[in-house]
Amino acid sequence: MSEFLQRVEAEIQNRRLLPRGRKILVAVSGGADSLVLLHALNSLAAKNRWRISVAHFNHQLRGRASDADEKFVGAAAKKFSLPFFSGRGQVARLAAQSKISVEMAARKLRHEFFARVARAQKITAVALAHHADDQVELFFLRLLRGAGGEGLAGMKWRSPSPADEKIALVRPLLGFSKAEIGAFARANKIGFRDDVTNFSNDFLRNRIRNELLPLLQKKYQPGLAKTVLRLMEITGAEAEFASETAQAWLDNKSGKRKAESGKPARGVARSFDRLPVAVQRKVLQQQLTAVGVISDFDLIEQLRAAPGKFVSIRSGLAVAREAAGKISRRELLEKSFKAGELELQFQGRAGRAEFAGRKFRWQIQPLKEFRLPVKKNGVEFFDVDKIGGEIVLRHWRAGDRFQPSGMKSAVKLQDLFVNAKLPAARRRHLILATAADGEIFWVEGLRIGERFKLSPETGCQLIWNWSKLAA
Repeated sequence: MSEFLQRVEAEIQNRRLLPRGRKILVAVSGGADSLVLLHALNSLAAKNRWRISVAHFNHQLRGRASDADEKFVGAAAKKFSLPFFSGRGQVARLAAQSKISVEMAARKLRHEFFARVARAQKITAVALAHHADDQVELFFLRLLRGAGGEGLAGMKWRSPSPADEKIALVRPLLGFSKAEIGAFARANKIGFRDDVTNFSNDFLRNRIRNELLPLLQKKYQPGLAKTVLRLMEITGAEAEFASETAQAWLDNKSGKRKAESGKPARGVARSFDRLPVAVQRKVLQQQLTAVGVISDFDLIEQLRAAPGKFVSIRSGLAVAREAAGKISRRELLEKSFKAGELELQFQGRAGRAEFAGRKFRWQIQPLKEFRLPVKKNGVEFFDVDKIGGEIVLRHWRAGDRFQPSGMKSAVKLQDLFVNAKLPAARRRHLILATAADGEIFWVEGLRIGERFKLSPETGCQLIWNWSKLAA
């Protein structure tokens, strides 16, 4: 047995990824990583009494190339005399309908397919070919998006499927580099197919892989992968400790948990103000999640710093932290706010509408070259893909939050109005527009939404015009 296979088997055994006698569904895309994983697990199958099946999902994003990948994987499964299951999905359509990225849509459909096959075949583990280089790329991807400790910890060797928590996702190659996997493929003459989209810099992850990481390794840290993987391990362990301590504190406060020794565990009996800051944040985050509130750093810090002060989350809802650390909710009345709204769909390349004494016109055009738009009264420019195909025009409501261009996070619209010295009567007549996901992207008289402004990555721009209706 080669050293590579010995290491794979050792990782599987030491981390208890795949017990003996299990049925395993191996996800195979057709690339080198997944074909090496299939070869390795099949080589170890007899010794460990594993029963292996192969699954391939055709994303239908590359036309004939995608179909060729499917045939190639089917042939590989046949060569090993293994059951083969294939599926297809309209990834591009789902991305457009759900207003999510193609990558997210592909992941959703792929995992749903794997879960369906696993349930039908009574399989409880799906093996994926993620490796150490994927971890490093994910670290920088999440770092650039402002993730916390749990996000920066990256993928786990074993985790529940996002499509079915009863099915485990296992990653036996997570400790191996791309170079090691490639060397094994060459040594064993394992054929595979390259996905040309991996070399395109249209996606942020590819730019990280093809541009950022080589630069950092060449100019700053030759041992970047080892350093980052160690940091991810440390960060993940610390984040896990903070989460478990926070949950223990919450359970203790609600009378659900006592230490085995009969004494409170470390940190559990403390008052909220005496907890470490990291644990305080987790205590608040876990409570917000439990009541269906998506939290961010700024919201948690507002609650942590000001007990008893209610913070508006969205229209009709505010939350506050009591001195003891418990989150309380308050439903807000909106009787004094101007009612009425208008739903619009961006069908075709142009359109017009009227609402609350204003007329609106819009055009959708490809953005061939990125330039900062020239400022004109009554005209704004947006990235239409980030807005989506459906918007709502309405008036300001209590609890509305907005992130104007140039600001790091969303703030209450009321605070922006106060800073702009807008009279209360005027505020209630202003019109705003929300994107398909409900986020505000335009407020009459204010800067445009930060997330929706044009960028070098913008494919199509929305030219948004508004003016008062003639009397």
